[in-house]
Amino acid sequence: MKHTFAILFVFLSLHTFSQINDSTIIKSQVAKAITELRDFVAIPNDALNGDDIDDNIFWLKKKFSERGFNTTELETENHPLFFAALPLEDDKPTILFYMHFDGQSVDASKWDQPSPYNIVLKEPSGDDWETHPFDDMLEDIPYDWRLFGRSTSDDKGPIVMFLNAIDLLKKESTEMPFNVKVILDSEEEKGSKPLPKAVKQYRELLEADFLLITDGPMHSSGKPTVVYGCRGITTLSLTTYGPIKPQHSGHYSNYAPNPGFQLAQLLASMKDKDGKVLIPGYYDGIQIDDAIQEVLKSVPDNDNEIANKLAFKTAEKVGSFYQEALQYPSLNIRGLGSGWIGKEARTIVPESATAELDLRLVPESDGNRLKKLVKEHIAKQGFQILNHIPSKEERLKYERIVTVKEGSVTDAFRTDLNNSYGNFLVNTMLENFNEEIIQIRIMGGTVPIAPFINELKIPAFIVPMVNHDNNQHSPNENLKIGQLAYGIRAFYGLLSSKP
Repeated sequence: MKHTFAILFVFLSLHTFSQINDSTIIKSQVAKAITELRDFVAIPNDALNGDDIDDNIFWLKKKFSERGFNTTELETENHPLFFAALPLEDDKPTILFYMHFDGQSVDASKWDQPSPYNIVLKEPSGDDWETHPFDDMLEDIPYDWRLFGRSTSDDKGPIVMFLNAIDLLKKESTEMPFNVKVILDSEEEKGSKPLPKAVKQYRELLEADFLLITDGPMHSSGKPTVVYGCRGITTLSLTTYGPIKPQHSGHYSNYAPNPGFQLAQLLASMKDKDGKVLIPGYYDGIQIDDAIQEVLKSVPDNDNEIANKLAFKTAEKVGSFYQEALQYPSLNIRGLGSGWIGKEARTIVPESATAELDLRLVPESDGNRLKKLVKEHIAKQGFQILNHIPSKEERLKYERIVTVKEGSVTDAFRTDLNNSYGNFLVNTMLENFNEEIIQIRIMGGTVPIAPFINELKIPAFIVPMVNHDNNQHSPNENLKIGQLAYGIRAFYGLLSSKP
């Protein structure tokens, strides 16, 4: 009898997947998702604007409530978080989904369309794009066409995919073997500073068995992707000083100290010619054994293609290949400035020079510890470290001064590759899409998830839903229409399969 029931269950599961994979059913849902995404993106969502956040929350309340979710705003020390949950059942495990609805600020003049908040439909045409009216999709929906607009991919697109997967589950009367909770961040693009305190405050409400993040791009191969972690981040700003005001270089070069050269020498002391950090202890605690190497090498990257795309001849040597490089903390100059350049260049000895650094973190590296190591290194180079702009008295007292400003720390996270919920995700994606699942140990970017892991003590995974070439954070951000179909199928599969 048990054997017969098992066969019946497998048959029903396969029948459900064949139903959801039917192109007519999916395309019909994709059409609805496009309409909903156009509506959602039309609401500006600049994380710096509180009114934008309120308008988006109003939209989210309406859309989630229509699907049977209970919704609420979770107040924080800044913008509120949005929380939604379907009615809970004690005998089911709980998935907590994390996404965000805020977006990067826009400079409309850099976009190839009138407004970044009004989605434009475009067809690839060689190396360019051909714009179409949406009526051109009345008879068919070309999956290779794209939707251009702010947050189409990062991260409103996945939210709409999720909502439309819920629609299909209800339409098919498919029982979900999970309790479902959703937390939507309103300040992800600003670093989610209120999140750690908020997770602690709303701990009981957020309790779950595992966390699923649907932010970020899929692997460039376009294959289904499961990511087990992401790097953290912290920042440092370094400013060196020359004369108290810019001085004529004819009169004072060779005499007044040049802050640009001081800063350049300081920065050069931090890395060797191969890009490896020279600061003692920077890479402490990181071990990559043969088993981990095998996982890293299973990711189908092509280092030559990456170099060709980015147009450089030789990669740095922190790792021997791309995925290995991501296992180490980085020390990156993200901005550098002194005096004036280009048409505004002036023959002066500048007053100051500034380097903005970001330090990408891995679980073995504590951000505060790395910042301390960098500052100790700076002191050993003969600089007096200050946390403020030096006074005239301080300028006269110290030979070389650097002002150091520290940013907050967002921790890295990494879930064990053998975690049972990770196995569930991989197996479900494999059954749903019937192709190799790319498993990435840790991705290079940062998602502010560590507070959930540290406070709730649950494993976390990233299942990206959007195309890798989506221009997130940049002008002409876009979402490939086929990714809407992919995301709806992925959410449907994950929410209809037993763990």
